[in-house]
Amino acid sequence: MLRILKKLIFSQPINFKLKGGKRTIAVFEAIGRGKNKQRMMKMITFWRKSCLRLLWGGVIILLISPGLFSRQQTLVETSLVVNVEVPVRVFDSQGHFVDNLTIDDFEVYEDGVCQKIDAVYLIKKNLIRRKEEKKKLKPETKRTFFLIFEISEYTPRIGRAIDEFIERVLLSEDQLIVVTPQKTYRLKEISVKVKKRKEIANELKARLRRDANMGAADYRSALRDLQNLAAKITSALATDNQQAGPADSNIPLNLGDMEVLINQYMSYLQKLEVLRRVDELRLMDFARYLKTVEGQKYVFLLYQREFIPQIEEKVWIQAASLYQNEEGIDLRHFIADIMELYKRDVSVDVEKIKRAFADASTSIHFLYLTEPKKHIPGVTFVERTGDIFAPFVEMARASGGFYDSSYNPQFLFRKALQAAENYYLLYYTPKTPIGEGKFRHIKVKVKRTGVRIIHRLGYYAY
Repeated sequence: MLRILKKLIFSQPINFKLKGGKRTIAVFEAIGRGKNKQRMMKMITFWRKSCLRLLWGGVIILLISPGLFSRQQTLVETSLVVNVEVPVRVFDSQGHFVDNLTIDDFEVYEDGVCQKIDAVYLIKKNLIRRKEEKKKLKPETKRTFFLIFEISEYTPRIGRAIDEFIERVLLSEDQLIVVTPQKTYRLKEISVKVKKRKEIANELKARLRRDANMGAADYRSALRDLQNLAAKITSALATDNQQAGPADSNIPLNLGDMEVLINQYMSYLQKLEVLRRVDELRLMDFARYLKTVEGQKYVFLLYQREFIPQIEEKVWIQAASLYQNEEGIDLRHFIADIMELYKRDVSVDVEKIKRAFADASTSIHFLYLTEPKKHIPGVTFVERTGDIFAPFVEMARASGGFYDSSYNPQFLFRKALQAAENYYLLYYTPKTPIGEGKFRHIKVKVKRTGVRIIHRLGYYAY
């Protein structure tokens, strides 16, 4: 599960046009009141009559010349010009951004075919620092940040990362969306201008701390219960093994009690799977939503490492051996089911997800926050994020984003921001007309050696 994505646009939708819509309605209501009401009604009547005249005129033209409309439509379709935008980041062998490239240094290929570049812009933060144009364009450089916290526990280290982001990164013109395990928040545009940044950071940290405690309560409870059950089962089997000799058939924990414990253990394993399952449909909806957001979009996904308490396989083998002569249910069937639950496969179509986020032209930065393992005798704490880690890493790669892991979230944020704030915007017009809806792969090359190039994978040609 992705609790974060359930909270983003799905269970609590964010409608960026809601405020604007209300203001528009208010304006029309204000214009239509008082002394202006009669004038407004006259204007409406005039426009109705004008529209009717145009409509009837159009009907007459179609009746006289039925082929005219189809010819005009063909002309419109064939003359449609689309400029594909590709944010590109180029780093040298030391990891420093290369900012002295020109339009002649770049080559862009679409499905293996070299394309003619129309313009290149060097962007630093939200400002155009240099431009080379063969065609005059108007790139949109305003920034929208999404901070998504997929965490089960708030730590001061996360708080320090928030402080640095609010103090040093966020500009007054930026949009900020924060997604916690409980709710979604949008920073009011005026807040950065009228409130101290320290106050904004403190308020955000307080909300995140509260929402992490509330939103991840079920997850932490299930994990704690699973851990206690694992310790109890392991301890009981260890006691049996020590007390029971070769000729001793008296087992202190009877089969019925052991069966109850194993059933509870399986139940909590299944509950955790439900709580942390990745929902492909929600990921796709999120990608479609991001595509509607204008300007440059940055998603910072902070994911806290997860460990699931698993009873070691040798302990289960010991359990099956101890109770094999007991009448009742064969524990081997339960143990086989548990071993299946231990396996984790990627549950989403990674290629489909990659293409969706590349098409959204959004930089996904996956920040994997590592945590130390716990130690309980007979219980192994296994990292259970492989099925989540792989899709998110591929999302970051396909979108031209950054991914890394560290115990220090402040370090991760800093590295991701260094990679995100400086970039080139390349524009080209595809040689093949768009419209077939297929995914087209983009490849950017630079006439420099020893550099690393990052850009989105491609786009859907609708």
